Amino acid sequence: MPSPSHATVNKLYDLLPELAQLERLIKAGQGRLDVRTVAQVHVAPYCLPLFVLGLGSDDPCAPLVGFFGGVHGLERVGTQVVLTFLHNILNRLQWDRMLEQQLQHVRLVFMPLVNPGGMLQRRRANPAGVDLMRNAPLDATEDVPYLLGGHRIGNWLPWYRGAVSEAMQPEAQALCQVVEEEIAGRRQAIMLDCHSGFGMRDRIWFPLAGSRLPIDSVGEIYTLKTLFDQAYPHHRYVFEPQSHQYLTHGDLWDHLYLRTRNQQPGQLFLPLTLEMGSWTWVRKNPRQLLSRLGAFNPLAPHRQQRVMRTHLAFMEFLTRLACSGDRWLEGEHRSLKHRRDAMDLWYRNGT
Repeated sequence: MPSPSHATVNKLYDLLPELAQLERLIKAGQGRLDVRTVAQVHVAPYCLPLFVLGLGSDDPCAPLVGFFGGVHGLERVGTQVVLTFLHNILNRLQWDRMLEQQLQHVRLVFMPLVNPGGMLQRRRANPAGVDLMRNAPLDATEDVPYLLGGHRIGNWLPWYRGAVSEAMQPEAQALCQVVEEEIAGRRQAIMLDCHSGFGMRDRIWFPLAGSRLPIDSVGEIYTLKTLFDQAYPHHRYVFEPQSHQYLTHGDLWDHLYLRTRNQQPGQLFLPLTLEMGSWTWVRKNPRQLLSRLGAFNPLAPHRQQRVMRTHLAFMEFLTRLACSGDRWLEGEHRSLKHRRDAMDLWYRNGT
């Protein structure tokens, strides 16, 4: 296959600047990053790579933190937040000896652009019209909202799950493959998937999305929340199970969490979703709704800059938490009291 012309590449970078930024970071991280392409998405005339970047410890038992973005193509800010954190780390490694020492004890994995075809086409779904976060072979155990919770009517409607007989989409398969390969054999793994578009507050969601039942690791989630509250008492995140807001079929993180629980029962696997509250940006500038991207992304430069700054502390916190080994889970933090407190906070009205 002939290489694309410079004009074609430049046009692609104009349409998809996040890919250009990612490739610049890959070049800047040579010698530190391990980079692989786990799939390719064809959107004529382009062939778009799904990059996975690794950094830090090469010990297969080291704790892991994964950062994901761009699952929904309209939510470009999720990809931009992950790229900003990666930029922060690579530039600090030029002088930050403490960060270098920290990365000897933890592995970081980045998949900043899971759905490049959808982002290129300015659509939530992938190029096949499938919502990747409704695409796992998993049905909710309770009623879901009509359409929003995932459906199989057709790909002309949003939140389409795909046909029953079809395998998962290549992008969804790639994400699951990366996660399962990376977490195999590790005692601890934390994931952060960056999205936007819901509510007035930034939220940290955790499974389950298809059931109101608590997960086995709810006590550890509560411990994580408590430690973050103590370290950053003025943060504005709402920590909650996604089921507090709505239920869905086919959630990829539910799928991965349940598979991991069955296949690696001794592993602590904590998949989190950062859901940035885009309604704040719309409230401050209702004209954003006239733009296809305006409902999901900050458009004013000063708001973009603020968002890029806001989430670095939480991402750094997850990295430090993971590289602390078992220390954050010892003693009173691992006690049954935290599970009881979690149940009281999040599940007192039923489960």
